[in-house]
Amino acid sequence: MSTVSAKQFWFVVGSQHLYGEEALGEVKAHAQAMTDALNNSGVLPYPLVLQDLAVSADTITSIMKEVNYRDEVAGVITWMHTFSPAKMWIRGTKLLQKPLLHLATQYNESIPWATIDMDFMNLNQAAHGDREYGFINARLNKQNKVVVGYWERAEVQKQIAAWMDVAVAYNESFSIKVARFGDNMRNVGVTEGDKVEAQIQFGWTVDYYGIGDLVEYVKAVKEEEIDALFAEYAQLYDFEYGTYSKEAWEASVKVQASYEIALKRFLDHGGYNAFTSNFEDLHGMKQLPGLAVQRLMAQGYGFAGEGDWKTAALDRLLKVMSHNQNTGFMEDYTYEMAAGQEAILQSHMLEVDPCLASSKPKVVVSPLGIGDREDPARLVFDGKAGKGVVVSMADFGTHYKLLINEVEAFEPTVPAPKLPVARVLWKVKPNFQDGVKAWIENGGGHHTVVSLNLTTDQIVTYAKLVGLEYVVIN
Repeated sequence: MSTVSAKQFWFVVGSQHLYGEEALGEVKAHAQAMTDALNNSGVLPYPLVLQDLAVSADTITSIMKEVNYRDEVAGVITWMHTFSPAKMWIRGTKLLQKPLLHLATQYNESIPWATIDMDFMNLNQAAHGDREYGFINARLNKQNKVVVGYWERAEVQKQIAAWMDVAVAYNESFSIKVARFGDNMRNVGVTEGDKVEAQIQFGWTVDYYGIGDLVEYVKAVKEEEIDALFAEYAQLYDFEYGTYSKEAWEASVKVQASYEIALKRFLDHGGYNAFTSNFEDLHGMKQLPGLAVQRLMAQGYGFAGEGDWKTAALDRLLKVMSHNQNTGFMEDYTYEMAAGQEAILQSHMLEVDPCLASSKPKVVVSPLGIGDREDPARLVFDGKAGKGVVVSMADFGTHYKLLINEVEAFEPTVPAPKLPVARVLWKVKPNFQDGVKAWIENGGGHHTVVSLNLTTDQIVTYAKLVGLEYVVIN
């Protein structure tokens, strides 16, 4: 996937000096054993690094300051092994600028009734410590995540892992850079937005470039580079020549290969990890980029059509969160309204993300009724089945709003031999009528990002971290 630097999470364990050094030694031993076991579980996507015991305000403040400073640290997981007086945590928690997870657990799974005494009670009073620590986070309105349960259980570890992915995406959000080739599609409302506010609230940088800037990169691509990439296509995809001669078909596909090389070179030179195109801004281009865009999305670059920079940035964000698995840019196209079969057909002019492909894509060349350019090549496939979420970002002038709809995608069973683009089908929750109505009433756009790997809880966790209004339709 387009580069995300290595990340880690710091594990901070709360206690106090009240019970003596021997007790603190046992706390530290428990914390180390838990850290090692979680790291060896194979469930967590990023490593935990145990820190000094949090037994004083100075220690806690020092740790949180260092977290803010260290780019490789994506967030903090805290555990209250014993009763940790929460006033010690105020300064450090207020300073913390990265995501925080409170793990409400304890080292032992069960109470040892045959041997329990006050020494055990004092050392293992996580239930006491959780309430004290939880109160101060609520008082500070920290928007931290709380995961409850025995730490060795798979379901608890999966919740931690899901939060880690959100935390990494939150940090990556401040590094999202969108290159816009051309402006928004004329007269379209949902693609507009306040770029300054988006940078303040989400960290997104959005830069405009005339299409001529990209054309210069296209001109610099060498024939041998194009031929090498074309050979890669032949290894990965089926070729469908249709009514074209082999020579004409290959010439069209090689135009897209030159676009892929040029786009990637342009984006990487500028540090961009997302981009937009617009079929109304194609001066100097032979085709609208199609196959080229699909290939870059598969590599982890965010994208949206018609200059929709909000969705391009959101695409990149959710690709990071999902490790670029089954997540991509999408557009509502047409309804299936047969009774009992209601669904929405998702597609785009060309640029449907192959991360969503259920089988080996084929390369197809076909006319495009817009843009007034040569017939472009694109990948055609049917989308995967699975439960997921579809997300849209809307700018209401006074604030941004995130629309989240739970969906169930399914593989098409009826062929569409005349449809020269990829297709994805899904049913919306709670049902077609209520789901579509709620989406429209809340201002959800036709450009979205869908993920069959992420959950509503993960999207909501991110929204809370950035103070973003959200609506969940399920």
